[in-house]
Amino acid sequence: MDKSKRIMIVDDHPLIRRGLRHLLETEAHLSVCAEAEDIAACMAKLQQCSPDLLMVDINLPDGSGLDLIKRLHAAAPELPILVSSMHDEKLLAERALRAGAMGYISKKEAPEHLIDAINKVFSGKVYLSDEMTDRLLLQQYTANASQVTASPIESLSNRELEVFEQIGQGYSTLKIAENLKLSVKTIETHRAHIKEKLNLSSSPELTRQAMKWSFEVK
Repeated sequence: MDKSKRIMIVDDHPLIRRGLRHLLETEAHLSVCAEAEDIAACMAKLQQCSPDLLMVDINLPDGSGLDLIKRLHAAAPELPILVSSMHDEKLLAERALRAGAMGYISKKEAPEHLIDAINKVFSGKVYLSDEMTDRLLLQQYTANASQVTASPIESLSNRELEVFEQIGQGYSTLKIAENLKLSVKTIETHRAHIKEKLNLSSSPELTRQAMKWSFEVK
């Protein structure tokens, strides 16, 4: 493989970025050309860096990583993007692929799996865990388009889905705001939109629905 593969890391945690840089640069064919802590920094550094691959986290302080992927894929469809996230793969991997990513790997995976994922994406293939690949294939071959109706969950935006997931994990509005680096008012607005889209009349009903969905998706 070419020894000049340049990677840009987009993650809001300095320790994560440092760890990823150290791991990637132990590989003879990989180098890190830039780091960005949010969407604004990513867009500012992108032209200077000219990466061969972008590693993107889902949770970014100034927006959703999924929205960033859509934006980048529209502007540079040839740029491969690999999502590295703490979110469960079952929750967001399919959305990441639809947005334009070439792969999805959990931050809980062993370091060698990340290198495998990067190499696979560089070879032009999609990287998912075996379990997620089987799950998507099963959906593809068992779905009957004339009978299947989209789940109301599909109507949620990427950020609303993140909030919905954290509600299902039992987090308070304040804690969700801290986790996503958003204001409490913004989280309350997302909660209101989620209730409206899912036709839920109260906060307890929203919590029950979110907890039920979180259990089913896992």
